[in-house]
Amino acid sequence: MLQITNLHASIDDQPILRGIDLTINDGEVHSLMGPNGSGKSTLAKVLAGDEAYEVTDGSIVLNGEDLLELDPHERSAAGLFMAFQYPVEIPGVSMKYFLRTAINSIRKYRELDELDAYEFLSLVKERAAMVELDLDLLDRPVNGGFSGGEKKRAEVFQMAMLEPTACILDETDSGLDIDALRIVADGVNKMRADNRSFLVITHYQRLLSYIVPDVVHVLVDGKIVQTGDKTLALELEEHGYACVEKNNAVDA
Repeated sequence: MLQITNLHASIDDQPILRGIDLTINDGEVHSLMGPNGSGKSTLAKVLAGDEAYEVTDGSIVLNGEDLLELDPHERSAAGLFMAFQYPVEIPGVSMKYFLRTAINSIRKYRELDELDAYEFLSLVKERAAMVELDLDLLDRPVNGGFSGGEKKRAEVFQMAMLEPTACILDETDSGLDIDALRIVADGVNKMRADNRSFLVITHYQRLLSYIVPDVVHVLVDGKIVQTGDKTLALELEEHGYACVEKNNAVDA
């Protein structure tokens, strides 16, 4: 379970998150929507441990562990995964080497035996098929020369390889055409499990037609101002965020 309580965060002394309360139980998929500048990506980065942001109040607990006490690599070992809106390239480091190192580092943290080469390659073939990822890409540098769709598929492939318990998808649909969106969403849906939760951050309802959420939250000015079921996303698609922002301004 991922539990966020009264979370406040800022960057360069500028408050961005202004009291986030959010609990995602095991097996649940929650979607976070909101206008540009509302703090959606900031929340993702704070969860992942981006040092550019300062947490000024609140807590983040994953499966009983205080994430704010952990470095980013320790958060990953504790079960957190973040798929980036803009995946970065890592020159000189092949995808296979990167993933095998990451997986075995996590297994060591959890006091498990490392995967040998045969076990690792068997897992690679199985998980790459989930997102229709060309195996030849895995011999190239991480995201090196990948198309936008290949980068997003590679992110979901990494998630499938690392088997996290809490998955943060920061605008994974950004820049995807219809076919790539379907492939990425199918990969995510294949990972849904009773012991795994998801926070899907998006501007648009179209992703949620493929990854159907249990709960939808609306973030405005660093606060969750409305929560509902999947029909809330349809209402936002039809009417936009203007009405929510207006109501929030009145409430404030």
